[in-house]
Amino acid sequence: MMRLFAEAGPNNTAATVAMAIEAARERRLTHLVVASNTGAAARMFLPHADEFKVVVVTHAIGFAGPGQDEMPATVRVELTKAGCCLVTATHLLSGAERGLSKKFGGVYPVEIIAHTLRMFGQGVKVGVEISVMALDAGAIPHGCDVIAVAGTSGGADTAIVLRPAHAQAILETHISEIICQPR
Repeated sequence: MMRLFAEAGPNNTAATVAMAIEAARERRLTHLVVASNTGAAARMFLPHADEFKVVVVTHAIGFAGPGQDEMPATVRVELTKAGCCLVTATHLLSGAERGLSKKFGGVYPVEIIAHTLRMFGQGVKVGVEISVMALDAGAIPHGCDVIAVAGTSGGADTAIVLRPAHAQAILETHISEIICQPR
């Protein structure tokens, strides 16, 4: 049964992590894809890193400012040593297209996909985005269902079950369940 949080934000992180772990166990899913820019949300999955393959997808370098990495190097080492796989890449649903729309105005097809997914919530959009990014990076196997954990404004407040497709076939991505998200 889907849980709706009264409000968005990091105050839901612990509950979201617990529900994602419980759902993964119930569905016998082995891969968790987690959006984490600073490592705070990702660290909450470390006690489960021996049970699940935890893939942490960060903001692209330069997202916060030219050349800036929001995740400290020490946190990257900590997560990697714990067995997490880190993916840092250009954002699938913005990246170069956002640069073009800012420069020339208008809207481009990938931005339409992003805005459509946001109709279901920012966390749903991010969950799809990070799962496709993880698949394209080879961090999760093609054709398997995963649980994606993402947030709206820091922390985690959304968990979804989906089977991502590669970016070149993104419309074949299938979202089968929303575990939790804010109202």
